[in-house]
Amino acid sequence: MNLGKESETLEFKKTTGELKEAMVSISAILNKHGVGTLYFGVKPNGDVTGQDVSESSLRDVSRLVYESIKPQIYPVIQEEILGGCHVIKVEFNGEDYPYSASGRYYLRTADEDREVTPTELRQFFVANEYKEKWEKTKTQFFSKQIDKQSVKTFWGKAVSAGRLTGGRYSAQTVLKKFGLVDGDYLTNAGNVLFGSSHPVTLKAALFATDEKLTFLDMQMYEDNILNLLKTAETYILKNINWRSEIVGIDREEVPEIPVAAIREILANSYAHAVYNSNTYHEICIYPNRVTIYSPGSFASTYSPEDYINKDLQSSIRNALISKVLYLNKSIEQFGSGFKRIDSLCREAKIKYSYELSDNGFTFIFYRKIKKVSVSGKDCKIDGTVNGTENGTVNISLNKNEQAVLGLLGKNPYYTRQELAEATSKSLRTIQRVLDSLREKNLIERIGSDRSGYWETK
Repeated sequence: MNLGKESETLEFKKTTGELKEAMVSISAILNKHGVGTLYFGVKPNGDVTGQDVSESSLRDVSRLVYESIKPQIYPVIQEEILGGCHVIKVEFNGEDYPYSASGRYYLRTADEDREVTPTELRQFFVANEYKEKWEKTKTQFFSKQIDKQSVKTFWGKAVSAGRLTGGRYSAQTVLKKFGLVDGDYLTNAGNVLFGSSHPVTLKAALFATDEKLTFLDMQMYEDNILNLLKTAETYILKNINWRSEIVGIDREEVPEIPVAAIREILANSYAHAVYNSNTYHEICIYPNRVTIYSPGSFASTYSPEDYINKDLQSSIRNALISKVLYLNKSIEQFGSGFKRIDSLCREAKIKYSYELSDNGFTFIFYRKIKKVSVSGKDCKIDGTVNGTENGTVNISLNKNEQAVLGLLGKNPYYTRQELAEATSKSLRTIQRVLDSLREKNLIERIGSDRSGYWETK
């Protein structure tokens, strides 16, 4: 007889010789779900092998639960016969979180028990409370205060993807179908997904150097999630490098970062964000990297590497939002996002990393340094120039020169005063930078000082 696979609420132990390990599993399951079942006499693969069951063995289990699990719980411990084999079944529950096993704290993830600190446990419970309540909480916005075009676009994509059946629909039908309204009002999930009250904020910026010093562009967008996903993607694709490739007889434009990888990270950043705070989503584009920031700590007790290297269930913070993004194919498949991104980046030879904090999650795409032509030579912005005839020549661009060159590339009509204000430098410093860039043949003044412009090379 086989009982199937272990899960986040079901654990198997071969014998009561694994009593200590069983206590760890009980505490981990209680901390994650508050209820669970454990069998002694069953292999990890679910095969029932049985074990000796006596009053003494039942008392041993009861005694160790009493001594090990704190706060106290009162499990149901009994003998059962499964497929002709005697086993011990332990059913337990509790709501007095957190629970420890012999003074240590654990959390259940998939079929594994992971030791955590009390601080991590508190963060987990705060996140869990958010997950249970926030999406379904009623807002002050009426159910009619929605962007009907967003609903129409969602429905069309979901039907085209084969994840919803076609037919007639109305915006109110969609909202009710997915639990996004409470009476006459939008829930939090309904508002951030389809609301017309500009419920979510996205800050997007383009920088002249690899530090947050000089803006070439900065935008603040306020909209719902469905619209902001497209806005964010467009902003990134507009401000990164593209190259031409010949495929057959056609010429194709290829971005330096795969579009599918950008979409996957953006969709996951909105699916797993924490929305009950004053923070916002953020995109920063630097010469050497693109960063995508999502408010709220990483939603899983596993790391992104675990999702790449293992087949794990997704830890979903916002179930309703995630479901909508899955149905319209913004999210390809639950739990596979990092695996997919890793594959796309490897294929495109793009390096990436991420940063975790209590307040947010940042994903980083590293860019290849863009080359520009300077008098027949290839000049990297980081300073190395590869000559075609005279060997290798080195040009050193400091941060001020990089910033000014970036600004002039964005707007060749900048005056010295405007450059000084944009970089927070003096007019004398700006003049020195301009003179240096001209000496290095990176810029040229076209026209008069009053009405001319700067041409970057």
